[in-house]
Amino acid sequence: MEIIKVDHTNIDAEHICCAITEKKGESCISSKKLWLKERFEEGLVFRKLNARGKVFIEYTPAENAWCPIDADNYIFINCFWVSGSFKGKGYGSRLLEVCIEDAKSQRKKGLVVLSSKKKMPYLSEAAYLKKKGFEVCDAANPYFELLYLPFDKNADKPKFKACVRKGQIQEKVMVLYYSNQCPHTEKYAALIEDIAKARDIDFIKMKYQSKEEAQNAPSPFTTYSLFYDGELVTHEVLSEKKFIKILEAKGL
Repeated sequence: MEIIKVDHTNIDAEHICCAITEKKGESCISSKKLWLKERFEEGLVFRKLNARGKVFIEYTPAENAWCPIDADNYIFINCFWVSGSFKGKGYGSRLLEVCIEDAKSQRKKGLVVLSSKKKMPYLSEAAYLKKKGFEVCDAANPYFELLYLPFDKNADKPKFKACVRKGQIQEKVMVLYYSNQCPHTEKYAALIEDIAKARDIDFIKMKYQSKEEAQNAPSPFTTYSLFYDGELVTHEVLSEKKFIKILEAKGL
């Protein structure tokens, strides 16, 4: 199957993939597409298999990444996903090769991507990337890792900004940071806010509206990060049941 590029010319007609299915009447996908359209002007590239499935790679110049890292002249992989029946057919390798070729044509130093010490939802899988030559170049609490694939062994290593290293914030109440990078976050941000308010829990919802805000975030995963009592609770987008389970575990 053909690998195609999604850009201004075809994004309105193309299917873009999501971890959580959009229900009729919701505007989640449109918010993601709007976010992508705005990022195309900054050099973001979205390539996918010409099929209805979760087979795509999304990347951008690291200087424009919505992630608090220092990675001058690298390409940041924002999202890379092959799932379901498409696994094991070489599509992931093809997508990664396209990204590498693109980065080299721009004379970039290499690729960089956010991952974790063990496999976790919404983060690129370290084991797969390490098989492709990626190495750990930095880490941030409680479990984040930054992986890179340098094109020159002497290239400077990307690193996390100081604002994310501890995985902590000053506020002792519950704080959710999120953005429209993924189409489902707006919906689920409102959902847990309503639950928290119903339980009289002090809750602050903070939405990143620009790359500058995201690049100074307290957590590397700026799509969605929940803090409580100053500590990162999870980066996983929470359903009602999962959020209530967390509240009960904390006696809230």
